[in-house]
Amino acid sequence: MKSFNGKVLFLDRNDINTDELVPAKYLTEVDKKALKPYLLEGLKLDNFSKDKIMGKKAIITRTNFGCGSSREHAPWALEANEINIVVAESFARIFRQNMFNCGMLAIELKSEAIFEIFSVFSGLEADIITDIEKQIITLSAGKISKNYSFNISSFDKELVFADGWVNYADLKY
Repeated sequence: MKSFNGKVLFLDRNDINTDELVPAKYLTEVDKKALKPYLLEGLKLDNFSKDKIMGKKAIITRTNFGCGSSREHAPWALEANEINIVVAESFARIFRQNMFNCGMLAIELKSEAIFEIFSVFSGLEADIITDIEKQIITLSAGKISKNYSFNISSFDKELVFADGWVNYADLKY
């Protein structure tokens, strides 16, 4: 199973689309690892540079993450960079399911929780720890630590524990 713990990359914007996650010109790639250098290449966000990705294991963002064209390459590019968890207020439906199909977590929190997270942790060197069984994430930075509860379906949880749809299908069918 993948790791869902580590340093957090804060992307303070709504509607980050799949073209910003991995531009369409790279959709000919069939190897996930080949997508690694292209993650967030098209992101339009003030004060963002690709060097901020290095060492990060999670993304926290706003609403409608992964909107735009439906493509598996977007979660693949995250996975190639060992970013296996994205926390947002909402996700585009197909992107969200593609995350779980890859054995990754797409965690939705209420707008109040996302607002609090950005108010308290954005701009700090924050870490996330995920307890999938209890469905709690813990964010910490220095002496500050806060827990946030989330809900995912039992099926999505099974996909995560199986490390994705292909392994799940191999186990079940």
